[in-house]
Amino acid sequence: MLYLEIRSLHILLVTSWFAGLFYLPRIFVNLAMVPADSVAERDRLLLMAGKLYRFMTPIGYLALITGLWLWLGVGISGPWMHAKLLLVVGLVGYNHYCRKLLRDFNNGCNTRSHVWFRWFNEIPVVVLLAVILLVVLKPF
Repeated sequence: MLYLEIRSLHILLVTSWFAGLFYLPRIFVNLAMVPADSVAERDRLLLMAGKLYRFMTPIGYLALITGLWLWLGVGISGPWMHAKLLLVVGLVGYNHYCRKLLRDFNNGCNTRSHVWFRWFNEIPVVVLLAVILLVVLKPF
């Protein structure tokens, strides 16, 4: 019975983490478009991005913990799981790279365009689709 509760919590945490992974790079798009003389707008977006990062990162770690509990505690296995875990490791790296990008914006040394951030913003969408297909279809 506890399996269903942990699984439900895991789905909630993953969904919440992805909300942050989708929205933070969108804030980066807006930050990259802020004119140099618009200090108030830049500061507001930086505040939003910082709060979102500090909120979504612990949720991501809780999603990882519940996922590990499901994987190791219940014994979910198969080659599809290894592919999923590789994608999850990539998402953790993406999350941490977002911290580096946020730090660049805070230090005023971002060199990327809003177009680059628009493409960067699509990475979690593609990864989420791949993870869902792996979990549901278990293709191998």
